[in-house]
Amino acid sequence: MKNLLFIIACAVGSTALIAAPQKPNFIVVMVDDMGYEGVSCFGNPYFKTPEIDRLAKDGMKLTDFHSSGTVCSPTRTGLLTGRYQQRSGIEAVIHPYTDHPEHKKGLQLSETTFGEALKKVGYSTGLIGKWHQGYPQNSDDFHPQNHGFDEFVGYHSGNIDFISHVGDHMRHDWWHGKVETEEEGYSTHLINQYALDFVKRHGKKSDTPFCLYIAHESIHNPVQIPGDPVRRTLQEWKRWKWQDHTPEERIEKYRGMVEPIDDGIGQLRTALTDLGIEKNTFILFFSDNGPSGDFPSGSPKLRGRKGSVYEGGHKVPAIACWPGAIAAGSESDTPLISIDIMPTLLSLAKATITEPAMDGVDLSSVFLKNETLPARPLFWASLSNGGQRSEAMRDGEWKLVVQHPKSKPGTFENEAIELFHLAKDPEEKTNLAKQKPKQAAKMLTALKAWFAETSASSPPQPGGWK
Repeated sequence: MKNLLFIIACAVGSTALIAAPQKPNFIVVMVDDMGYEGVSCFGNPYFKTPEIDRLAKDGMKLTDFHSSGTVCSPTRTGLLTGRYQQRSGIEAVIHPYTDHPEHKKGLQLSETTFGEALKKVGYSTGLIGKWHQGYPQNSDDFHPQNHGFDEFVGYHSGNIDFISHVGDHMRHDWWHGKVETEEEGYSTHLINQYALDFVKRHGKKSDTPFCLYIAHESIHNPVQIPGDPVRRTLQEWKRWKWQDHTPEERIEKYRGMVEPIDDGIGQLRTALTDLGIEKNTFILFFSDNGPSGDFPSGSPKLRGRKGSVYEGGHKVPAIACWPGAIAAGSESDTPLISIDIMPTLLSLAKATITEPAMDGVDLSSVFLKNETLPARPLFWASLSNGGQRSEAMRDGEWKLVVQHPKSKPGTFENEAIELFHLAKDPEEKTNLAKQKPKQAAKMLTALKAWFAETSASSPPQPGGWK
């Protein structure tokens, strides 16, 4: 099953906790390639996002939330399974080129998604937008409807032309269920349309809760706003290069790709209110990784961007909203990670799975009571399109980063270690590995043990770096 969006619940008033409904509806909204300051309530200095800001005003801002991956496919795998994606054998982008080592991989049927678990306790499930968990021409097993989603409208690849819907693998890629479908429309508008339709249809069924995972394409390239021409056809891709345009032109494209997402959030919340189910619906908004180079959506206070294990590559904006359950205008600076979403959804839905065990933890107490979590280490491991590896571990205020410069593709050669004290150095400028060798050695041992343990249990996957 795939990504989910969750909205969080929090105590209203000074101490009283409002009882949460037994089986709330869930809407999980994941945007693509949006850095920490991608929306105005997180510091966007270029334009306002009023509906997303209102979501934060009515809910909880999560100011230390992280994606489990630094690029698209791995984060989505972790979200869907509640486990570090290394356990599923998906640690890199499922690549569009057929001769790439990572092209044939996909989410195996042996995995359990939150969609599957929620269906077992009576939920109707849907996915609208980006899947990126395997190309259907490689295996029918990779279809989202084989992973717990009753309904699917969207695409399988890493991105599609917003107008022509041709994917990065140079094939048409827009589907209704398992049927490839020609349909006109700007992709963000279509995602909004079908998400709204799902909520309106299922929101009327008082005896059947729903879980909707909305995976937006924006603000991933191709850089296109409504009214722009086709950039990718079956024969060629005329990429819009930000380097060839003025800063003002670049910001207008950025604004034009974010505003339809903001509009969609407003449309959904209006529908929930009209249906009378806004207080029984839990919404979570976040990004799949840090910013790409196309738009300045990241924070200048964070080092790195998409693909990096520095903070800028995985610290993302996140908002949880559940009117009447999560305290309006609240914030949490507890370190959270996207693999926590599945166990949280299952807890709120009173659903359980026995195997496999999830790596994420239940965040209900954070959202409903604004509590902090017990200290725990967090891990990242990134594998670039060129086979370059990097890893990181966070342990309290300490952050360990491991790079492998000039190593052979797919290997862990040429280990280069950096140690940062995030509380004093959030920009990760000062490497303390030589000053604190025992701290660095302890964390490196733990990081290697984590990677070995999670990778050892992964199912067989076709291809991969040798």
